Amino acid sequence: MPRHVLLLTLVLIPWLPLYAACDDPPAPGVIWRECDKNGADLRGADLRGAILTRSKLHGADLSNARLDRADLNFADLGGARLEQAHLPGARLTGADLRQANLKGALLRGTRFDRADMNGAVLTAAQLAGASFYQTILNGADFSRADLTTAELRQAVMQQARLDGANLYRANLLQADLERASLRGTRLEQARLEKTNLQYTDLRDADLTRATLVDARLFETRFDGAKLGGAMWIDRKRCRFDSVGTCQ
Repeated sequence: MPRHVLLLTLVLIPWLPLYAACDDPPAPGVIWRECDKNGADLRGADLRGAILTRSKLHGADLSNARLDRADLNFADLGGARLEQAHLPGARLTGADLRQANLKGALLRGTRFDRADMNGAVLTAAQLAGASFYQTILNGADFSRADLTTAELRQAVMQQARLDGANLYRANLLQADLERASLRGTRLEQARLEKTNLQYTDLRDADLTRATLVDARLFETRFDGAKLGGAMWIDRKRCRFDSVGTCQ
């Protein structure tokens, strides 16, 4: 073999694994880019650091799977089962997660920016520091979820359920929470400036020191809500003994 051909072969060989091999078995770091895995049984699979960009996983069973730091940008996970799955640090920007079940999943620091998550179930999920910038979350269920310091700027969450969730210091700037339910939700020091809270149920919620400047209120329920030290829509600081009404 001519010397220049041999050198070229040796240079190219290390790069061959970069191409997606859709028939490769599930393993950490596997590359399934744009692969068709619709309905696949991946229960408990170890896919840490896997590349699944634009893959089709519609209806797949990924319950209890390990997807730490996986790249799932623009993947189709509609109707997928992800109960108790581990996805800390995973990226799901622009992904389709409509009707997906992420109940009890570990999602700390996970990015869901601009994803479509209409009707997704995230009850009791661990979402501290997760990002939902401009994410569509109409009818999603976040009951009892931990959303401490989560980024929810401009998220669309009409009729979403967040009862008993923890949104301590979460950023809900310009989010749309019309007709959402946040009964008994923790919202201490949360940012709710310019947020749409029309017909929203905030009964018994804790809004201590939260900011609601320019929030849109109409038929909003605050019965029993703690409003001590909150910054009201007109920039008035509520008295620390305020409950139900900003005094």
